[in-house]
Amino acid sequence: MSLDGKKIGFIGGGAMAEALITGLICAKLVSAQQILVGDLSDQRRAYLEEKFAVGVTTDNSAVIISADIVILAVKPFVMSEVLEDVGNHFGPGKTVVSIAAGITTTYIEKFLTGQVPVVRAMPNTPALLGAGATAVCCGRWAADQHQELALAIFGAVGRAVPVPEKLMDAVTGLSGSGPAYMYIIAEALADAGVRMGLPRDVALTLTSQTMLGAARMILETDRHPAMLKDMVTTPGGTTIEGLFALEKGGIRAALYRAVEKACRRSGELSGEDK
Repeated sequence: MSLDGKKIGFIGGGAMAEALITGLICAKLVSAQQILVGDLSDQRRAYLEEKFAVGVTTDNSAVIISADIVILAVKPFVMSEVLEDVGNHFGPGKTVVSIAAGITTTYIEKFLTGQVPVVRAMPNTPALLGAGATAVCCGRWAADQHQELALAIFGAVGRAVPVPEKLMDAVTGLSGSGPAYMYIIAEALADAGVRMGLPRDVALTLTSQTMLGAARMILETDRHPAMLKDMVTTPGGTTIEGLFALEKGGIRAALYRAVEKACRRSGELSGEDK
């Protein structure tokens, strides 16, 4: 969906807001003149204004009044304070997009007046490099066009997919926490290379590029990972020996448990008593 003519406001100008601003401007979905950022930090406002030439303010209500789409880019623990202060400024003509982890659309809707469309998003940190994975879901009053707006915004910093809100905890456990799983796998592989005699910088470079290449093979060939795995695995060869060691060590079950534990913890943090 086109964002032509849409004015976008950010409440909170932190790292994820910066990533989204970068993606939106670089993708030419909006111009800097269509963006207004509200942040209490003088240093942060000055930085964003200088880097992007976007509008900045300390007044969150001014952000809401001027914008068609308001992105709530604040930490979960301050969401209630922010919404108590400015929630009554939202109207049905606005689209609210929240990137606060664990904050449900129902929780946000409680602070708003009328049938305001709310979309919840769960991006992950690689969005800072334009390589994020984001899931979005709609609140009670959000329709397909509001979801499409969110998909366009987060598509500017990676790949974005729609999911029902009941699956957002699973998204948090998988892609939200997922970069940390990848980092520990990368660290372990690099350590293994060092153990086998490789210099650490070489081992880490080879590991990182291998992970990047493998991910691109999945995304760009549209082949199932099992098929791509079989392409590398020759009978009686080196790869099948390595795969046997991984299976014997329970790598699949360990990753299952990691996603499950993170998902359950996300559910605990997603309670309505915030």
